[in-house]
Amino acid sequence: MSTPFDTPDWRSMSRQDRDLGLNNGVAVPASADIVAGWDKRSVEMRARHSSHLDLRYGPRERNRIDFLKAADGAPTLLFIHGGYWQARAKETFTVFAGGPMAHGINVALIGYTLAPDATLDEIVAEIHAGLDFLVAQLPDLGGDPDRIGVSGWSAGGHLTSMALSHPSVKTGMAISGIYDLEPIRHSYLNIKLGLDKEASQRNSPMMQAGGVLKPLSLVAGSAELPLLRKQTADFAGHRARYGLPVTYEEISDANHFTIMNEMMLREGRITTLIRQLFERV
Repeated sequence: MSTPFDTPDWRSMSRQDRDLGLNNGVAVPASADIVAGWDKRSVEMRARHSSHLDLRYGPRERNRIDFLKAADGAPTLLFIHGGYWQARAKETFTVFAGGPMAHGINVALIGYTLAPDATLDEIVAEIHAGLDFLVAQLPDLGGDPDRIGVSGWSAGGHLTSMALSHPSVKTGMAISGIYDLEPIRHSYLNIKLGLDKEASQRNSPMMQAGGVLKPLSLVAGSAELPLLRKQTADFAGHRARYGLPVTYEEISDANHFTIMNEMMLREGRITTLIRQLFERV
């Protein structure tokens, strides 16, 4: 759980270097093509699982959940998309339900209002509202409301860590997340987020004493930007120091986008970790 040796201190970086150090699109030139592939395969998967799409959990346009059923009475994984809280949509990520569903795990994908139309406090509240809705609906949908896990990628990894405190959530799987928002607050990403110091602290798990006593798996790619690898390593160390259940690993040679291949596949490493987490609850 040590910090990657090549990680600079963000406080000593120029604004330009800090911005580049957080910009995954620039770091992975093929990212647009990769995401386009996700979109294409997700359209096909949504067509195969069209019975319970766009279930409305709140009043705002993006307050919708897609539920993909693998088996009656099965556990459910709520997946939270990334995009630095200001881009992308749940529809792009449907393809990643394939890995967990191959092991009999239902998958729900949640949408949420993006910044600047919502503050980060409001986005976190929307995820909790979506979980309230999902718990109430799972008996009719065919899932087990007593076995819910959360997962997410990038900003969704952060929202996973914030959703772990929901009383019905039993476990979490956070992928390439952000757990200390101070570097974000001092970067180009804050133009739309509008974080002040207090909001950053409220929404940074790394700034809290302790945390939630539930199993959490953390992963990042070994080829990701050093600042983001550090986020995951430091958060794993934070949880370990407080005696909270955590596993941490880097996926060899994976960048911020190719790491998601490990959830798309039945035998992918992230899929395996998700399956193992549900075996504990």
